[in-house]
Amino acid sequence: MELTQVGRPTRLPAPAPGWVEQTDVLVVGSGVAGLTTALHLREAGLHVTVVTKVNIDDGSTRWAQGGIAAVLDPFDTPQAHAEDTKVAGVGICDPAAVDVLVTEGPERVRELIRWGTNFDRNADGSLMLTREGGHHANRIVHAGGDATGAEVQRALHTAVHRDPWIRLVEHALVLDLLRDATGRACGITLHVLGEGRPDGVGAILARAVVLATGGMGQIFASTTNPVVSTGDGVALALRAGATVTDVEFVQFHPTALYLRNTGAAQQPLVSEALRGEGAYLVDAHGTRFMVGQHELAELAPRDVVAKGIHRQLLATGAEHVYLDARHVERVAERFPTITAYCLAAGVDPAHDLIPVSPAAHHASGGVRTDLSGRTSIPGLYACGEVACTGVHGANRLASNSLLEGLVFSRRIGADIVRDLPAQADPVLPEETGTGPLADDDHAKARSDLQTAMTRGAGILRSAESLAQAEATLDRLAAVPAARGNAGWELTNLITVASALVRAATVREETRGCHWREDFPAAEDAWRGHLLARLDAGTVTEDWEPLP
Repeated sequence: MELTQVGRPTRLPAPAPGWVEQTDVLVVGSGVAGLTTALHLREAGLHVTVVTKVNIDDGSTRWAQGGIAAVLDPFDTPQAHAEDTKVAGVGICDPAAVDVLVTEGPERVRELIRWGTNFDRNADGSLMLTREGGHHANRIVHAGGDATGAEVQRALHTAVHRDPWIRLVEHALVLDLLRDATGRACGITLHVLGEGRPDGVGAILARAVVLATGGMGQIFASTTNPVVSTGDGVALALRAGATVTDVEFVQFHPTALYLRNTGAAQQPLVSEALRGEGAYLVDAHGTRFMVGQHELAELAPRDVVAKGIHRQLLATGAEHVYLDARHVERVAERFPTITAYCLAAGVDPAHDLIPVSPAAHHASGGVRTDLSGRTSIPGLYACGEVACTGVHGANRLASNSLLEGLVFSRRIGADIVRDLPAQADPVLPEETGTGPLADDDHAKARSDLQTAMTRGAGILRSAESLAQAEATLDRLAAVPAARGNAGWELTNLITVASALVRAATVREETRGCHWREDFPAAEDAWRGHLLARLDAGTVTEDWEPLP
């Protein structure tokens, strides 16, 4: 179904590449998905180049407070983990992908330990397993209490730096995909500060390309995502003609630390691990409001809790609710990261209620892949939050995200080794586009986009609100795209936001983290997937019903 829309570019404006490098496999992104993919490829003897937008540790992985879900308790089962995953996904998870996730996950966690990750352990040396929202068993491994992502990132960072055949290119913004005469992916163009020509645009050629660029949280005004999460991988894939799926399902974490009027680009997360240890939500009068809304109350799946908080805010006109953790034993010792964030905001979790509100957190959809991480473009793979493997459905189950990156990076490595062609000759692009706009122009446009997306396509959506968001996107897209990092990021934000708004407009139901106030029920007719493509500058959506 094609809808009228101001054109979205099929290539970023940029100078012709001023320098060229070559590698066996190019990995774009340096979080858990990218680095584990690189390590698996190195085990097979391939040369790997990892390109990352700022520094190796600046992606989403190190911010993950929650842990990794895996069946490591002999009284737990993969079938139980799969059932919790599918319940959270509200009927549209891919059962085969979920089976892969829960059966291969435990070994991938053990592999992380072999790579040097130090998970929290009990006094007898066994792994300490905790519980989070949507899980009916204790199956979450943590590190440093609430610093799992930082420990995983540290271990992978160390392992990668030990290998001289993994080349790391930092401060590199990926631009567009390069393809050979047959249409196979064979490299990327990118901008690297200080490389080659003064503007730094070059090309890296590769026999396969893996996107591991993370999420798109920066399309919203309030997000737990770092500032680098501008949807670059999804936008690149759309411009290249790849299929993108389920982008309407962006999970809002129920409990981000509420920071009043700070203008922060990233909201600190208050992990639901704290709720797993007994903290509960209350209103301004100290009354719990999630009891009775779901059998698990505050530990319900994230979409349920986020909606419960949002209803409370709508009913009271308040800007936030509270998380009461005052009764949690040794809260500062067990949750040092959360405690530090709170203390910096003038809140002591041991004595004060913690102000929280929902914030954009995780994209359940992304570049569509099969069970080996292959996209619809030969030679192009995707892994982690940039990908849509089918495991999350309409709403990601807590602590399945790091696990997804671990499991499917291994599968990507194995598939690339099985089917790696010789390096093909790419068609290198010629120079296009105008010079950069002023920074304040980009800053205002980005702010306008984030405000429009939060109001029109955030937690609560309607046909009217989505139309208003799209009108803003059309206005921003009508301005000629400019070269430079700020301009390229803005174009990526407009592209992925457009795909999200289109899918959210078409899906006339409420399912998981997609909440339409004008279509408040889930409908069997909408059990399926919307497949987005960029066709001649227009985002189109095709419908794929489930059996």
